[in-house]
Amino acid sequence: MTSATVHCPVVTEREQFLVNFFRDVWNAGDADACATYLAPAYTIHHDPGDAWAGQTLDVAGFQQRLQRSRAPFPDQTFEIRGLFEAQGSVVVTWDWHGTHHGDLPGFPATGKALTMSGITEYRFTDGRLSGHWQVVDRLTLFQQLQAQRSTATA
Repeated sequence: MTSATVHCPVVTEREQFLVNFFRDVWNAGDADACATYLAPAYTIHHDPGDAWAGQTLDVAGFQQRLQRSRAPFPDQTFEIRGLFEAQGSVVVTWDWHGTHHGDLPGFPATGKALTMSGITEYRFTDGRLSGHWQVVDRLTLFQQLQAQRSTATA
């Protein structure tokens, strides 16, 4: 199992739940673990640039999202920079790292290491994750991909 690197104290049960979710689902890529963490309906309230933005997924739909998201970056890891709980939600700031092993639209696999950062508010229903509101620095990821494409064609 891939660990979740956490650069801040974990104080509440919900924060620990979220750390475990990152470790098991996003870092380890364990699609079966989704059933442990997700409510029956998971809504992506806001996530510009995400193909699933605005959709409500069941556990099987989230598993597909996980697999498709990890396919180009099978070694991806999230480092948690900050956590805080307020009004039934947990907000997490994170850094993401992954190696570009699979094709993305317009970007063939390069084998290069990439990074980006973001902030996500996770919402809970009956003790499970029921959705998120997220802002991700996809521009930095795009710029890294562009730079690699430019280097490959030079």
